[in-house]
Amino acid sequence: MPGLWWFSISVLVVFVAVLYQLENSPSVEPPRMANDFNTKEEDYKKLNKSCFILGATGETGQELLKEIIHRQLFSKITVIGRRKLPLEDEAYKDVVQEVVDFDKLDDSAAAFQGHDVGFCCLGTTKAKSGEAGFIRVDHDYVLKSAQLAKAGGCKHFNLESSKGADKGSSFLYLRVKGEVEAEVGELDFERYTIFRPAVLLCDRKESRPTEWMTRKVLAPIAYMFPSALSVPVKVLAKAMVNNVVLQSDQKAELLENKAIHMLGNMEKTKG
Repeated sequence: MPGLWWFSISVLVVFVAVLYQLENSPSVEPPRMANDFNTKEEDYKKLNKSCFILGATGETGQELLKEIIHRQLFSKITVIGRRKLPLEDEAYKDVVQEVVDFDKLDDSAAAFQGHDVGFCCLGTTKAKSGEAGFIRVDHDYVLKSAQLAKAGGCKHFNLESSKGADKGSSFLYLRVKGEVEAEVGELDFERYTIFRPAVLLCDRKESRPTEWMTRKVLAPIAYMFPSALSVPVKVLAKAMVNNVVLQSDQKAELLENKAIHMLGNMEKTKG
């Protein structure tokens, strides 16, 4: 028993050390911080840009739509989905809703025309949709939407991906995420931003027992090491909007979890 006790302590120490390293390591792609963020945001509003959101029924998409409405950043906001959302609040009265059949997206090409910025938050799981269904949503729908957006004049495409995405991965989820990242990149948008969040902390409306348990386990870890293994969905949504305001000279951006935290919490430091 003493040997087992010491082994457990050793594993815990190593685990904490790894979390500390993740928390304090520099971001691979640090976001461009700006002391005059408020001015930049006001200047961006004056450009009268339009945007669309894919996946607005999901947790990230819902928070993103809420954040965009709150910030009044775009002159026109379009939600593209398979069904209309019950947007009854007065703040949402000008949101345009385009209902499409994702299996026949070519028939709805007009819905993707005339937008400056696109946000793609489409996604499902293998457990919910099966392997074929997961690939269809997270790869086929995403790629086809990006193609139509590019053809429709979209300049800046934002893709919600996943931490660890890698087209060479042996894990289906990470491989598909990595493949679609690369293929959307080949479309040559003027600006292409990939967000790779870790575990999303949110209260899902749909029941996903494994994710629920993961969030419960991660809660104390997230308190001590907020950017190591997780990110609140509200922080991700803010990061996506803040990144649009902080216009970049980079044609392609890859924002990992720590950079997402930095961008999403800018309002705490922007004076």
